[in-house]
Amino acid sequence: MPAIVGPVQIFHVGGGVVHFGDTAVISPKNAAKTYEGSGSSNSGAFIITNNGISGTNTLDTNLVDQPVLGNN
Repeated sequence: MPAIVGPVQIFHVGGGVVHFGDTAVISPKNAAKTYEGSGSSNSGAFIITNNGISGTNTLDTNLVDQPVLGNN
């Protein structure tokens, strides 16, 4: 079923799918892990972030977090 899409503002697409219109199946295959500090991954047209001291725990003992091999 067709849809009317109004104004759209996309600032960044990294490793994803942006699709407008009719679609049967969209299934991107991607798994990633990112370590970021407080307020570092904000996105938008106008952002003000005020942070004090920020620490990021990067100890990860998992071998596989999200398997994507057999997901079809």
